[in-house]
Amino acid sequence: MQTVDANGEISEVGKPLGFGGKIFTTFFSYIFHPIFVPVYAIWFLVYVHPSAFSGFSEPQKRQVILITLLNLVFFPLLSVVLLKAVGFIDSILLRSRKDRIIPYIVSGIFFFWVYLVFKQQSQYPLLLTAFVLGIFLASSAALLCNIYFKISMHAIGMGGWLGFFLVISNTQTMLMTWPVCLVLLIAGLVCTARLLPGSHKPFDIYAGLLVGLLAQFTAAIFIL
Repeated sequence: MQTVDANGEISEVGKPLGFGGKIFTTFFSYIFHPIFVPVYAIWFLVYVHPSAFSGFSEPQKRQVILITLLNLVFFPLLSVVLLKAVGFIDSILLRSRKDRIIPYIVSGIFFFWVYLVFKQQSQYPLLLTAFVLGIFLASSAALLCNIYFKISMHAIGMGGWLGFFLVISNTQTMLMTWPVCLVLLIAGLVCTARLLPGSHKPFDIYAGLLVGLLAQFTAAIFIL
């Protein structure tokens, strides 16, 4: 069934979900929200990858995580809250394409800033720099896609996470079989959680996955 929202956008509405279905969709939509995915990926690079941060002390590793949390999570979230407070967006959940325009732009500024920080300090591994550049490219592509359709931000996040792990695998610095399989499983669950309630059409999901993947591959070609 189709509905028309207050902004005149046509969206699909899935079948009513039971209690278990609501828990499933809510859990995976929030725990693996695209704003948190960079934290998971960078934590993996810092603490699980055997060589990327091998010469870093514990305080230095924590500093990388702190930079990630502040600039890739806290400031973008704060921006959305402030935009809602001043009336520039209708909902902090960014359900409509109109609501997503300014958050895409503001978040892109923070993403590019973090990329410059890591790029200009040579002690950080190139894998980290490439990943953050990929995030910026993905957000920029999402802003352009948003003109024509409501691309899935969750799918972009999962595609970027998967793409980053495939890039690591291509460097042959770590056996990535289990991490890639794990992210593939999570990606399937997250995308399903976005489809079941009718939050997105299948095309929105496929496009998001493709954008996330291509952004990471492009960044890797440019940086590595």
